[in-house]
Amino acid sequence: MVERIAGCVALALVALLATGCEATFFRVLNAGSIPASMAVDRDVVYAADTGQELDVYRPATASGAPVVVFFYGGRWQDGNRRQYAFVGKALAANGIVAVLPDYREYPAVRFPAFVEDAARAVAWARQHAQALGGDPFRLYVAGHSAGGHIAALLGTDARYLRAQGFAPRDLAGVIAIAGPHDFLPITEADLAAIFGPPERYPDSQPVNFVDGDEPPFLLLHGSDDDLVRPRNSVSLAERLQAAHEPCELRLYPGVGHIRILAAMDLSYERLAPTLDDVKAFVGR
Repeated sequence: MVERIAGCVALALVALLATGCEATFFRVLNAGSIPASMAVDRDVVYAADTGQELDVYRPATASGAPVVVFFYGGRWQDGNRRQYAFVGKALAANGIVAVLPDYREYPAVRFPAFVEDAARAVAWARQHAQALGGDPFRLYVAGHSAGGHIAALLGTDARYLRAQGFAPRDLAGVIAIAGPHDFLPITEADLAAIFGPPERYPDSQPVNFVDGDEPPFLLLHGSDDDLVRPRNSVSLAERLQAAHEPCELRLYPGVGHIRILAAMDLSYERLAPTLDDVKAFVGR
């Protein structure tokens, strides 16, 4: 019965997106008020020159808590941090300081500008972790879809964090949910515009930068994801394991690209074990 209800909910959520009701989809996930046990800091500027902002969701009495910087998806050209408030609330409800940054998107910018923004947001979180009740030595990066790709690049290509004065190894871990990590060849016109010219395509692939200097990885993917194929996470896991880097790969049977995200909401945890696996990884 529980599985049947979860399946119906998942179908309803997916149908909302399929019919173009993105606003309704996120409104459903973000229903409910902020509990008194939680504090929220909104519209915090982390990059004054580009005007980029972030929101922080944290336990009101947090002290030495793990910090997760979460990047939303949207094909590197859509989405905003407010849509993913449900992720911040779910993490904060489980004792985690959640930082949700915006980043510049195509067509305003092209690769690697959004990864550079992400690195600046992580540097901000590291600098302000203690003031937020977090532990700068328990700093994770995470994301779904395009956001998972950004998180994985931060954890593999050291150039981005190095520009901010630290290295991937300084992260406690990377959590990539349904991320595209090995998606060459690029054939879609919008992706060619985002990541081109073609000689730069290899720089966009996290699998190309695994060199034995990575933090632990948690890779989550649904077996029925037909938007970002599971082989993306499988391929990255194989590279990390070959380099003897800690990597946990979880493939969820019967779960697709949207259901794995919706399961981060406290009200829809039964859709997939996404939130449980994230909590367990951060807890370790």
